Amino acid sequence: MKRIVCDTNILISGLLWKGAPRLILTGVDQGKFSLFTTRELLVELEKVLGYRKLAAVLEKASVPRQDILRWAVRNATIVMAKPLDHVVVTADPADDHVLACAVSASADAIVSGDKHLLSLGSHGGIPIMRAVRFLANDDS
Repeated sequence: MKRIVCDTNILISGLLWKGAPRLILTGVDQGKFSLFTTRELLVELEKVLGYRKLAAVLEKASVPRQDILRWAVRNATIVMAKPLDHVVVTADPADDHVLACAVSASADAIVSGDKHLLSLGSHGGIPIMRAVRFLANDDS
């Protein structure tokens, strides 16, 4: 079973829309992938779900933001991530939480749509890839 860390945009996209992020989260539901997160990433998810534009989407879809948070808590293993020794993503240091989570979880992949993370290609030997690429490379 592949151990993965999904950034916030992958979680939101997968839970609200169809496409590759949804297929990954379905794989988590089915036990095909093990999802890892941290308290910091859950706090970020809650914050983003409160953005006005996204709140309107949730309301239109009749999806309470608490349901998304519950899904994440229920389906992910929450790890205590050791902070990185130095800032890696200088353009957006908050993205370092994703990297720290992946390293602490000994993840097989980071799935992201974030340009700052994707531009790294990998961190600590952990590949960082878009959802479509992750699914194309999945051999489980």
